[in-house]
Amino acid sequence: MSNYSSNYLRNSFENAGIVQMMQQLGLRPESNLQFPNQHSSSNRQSSNNNLHSQFHSKIVCQLYCKSCNVTLCRRGMKAILLADTKVELYSTDTPPKGVQLVGQDYMTRNCHCCIRDVACLGCGNVVGYHVTQPCPPCLEACNNGHYWMFYTDQVDSCERLDSTRKRILLWAHLPRAEKDIDNEMDNFDLVCR
Repeated sequence: MSNYSSNYLRNSFENAGIVQMMQQLGLRPESNLQFPNQHSSSNRQSSNNNLHSQFHSKIVCQLYCKSCNVTLCRRGMKAILLADTKVELYSTDTPPKGVQLVGQDYMTRNCHCCIRDVACLGCGNVVGYHVTQPCPPCLEACNNGHYWMFYTDQVDSCERLDSTRKRILLWAHLPRAEKDIDNEMDNFDLVCR
């Protein structure tokens, strides 16, 4: 297997969480599935330790639906689309609690990533998309490792403060998603609508 193919498969498996899911179920991947530079589950893309240094100074944003003001995400980052650097958007590293996948996967003209729209749980408006399968060029490009994107014209944002509530929170200081207790939704946000 070529180094390119091996890296693509490793990234695809890690991004889909297949290896981690198998391990949680007590299964082991086939012994012939060897991935060079395999990361442990604590150092996956959602870990800020793996975040490329150019993103450490980015501000963490809270994102709200522009139509109904429902909280969509508390771990947002202002970003630029890899396939078209003129397009600004927001992205996040974890599945947001304020949206739901809708429709089927599709590809755009700019790259071969498979994506699916995401809609606000409050009003149903499409507010962004999820990259369900990144294409090799996008995986190899310098990226922030985020696969949940929000359109800037569909969301409002505000800067998130750190735990002291006095300083703006930067991605370099943001806890990993599983340790980010401030990422939990308010009780009001959890109420079914």
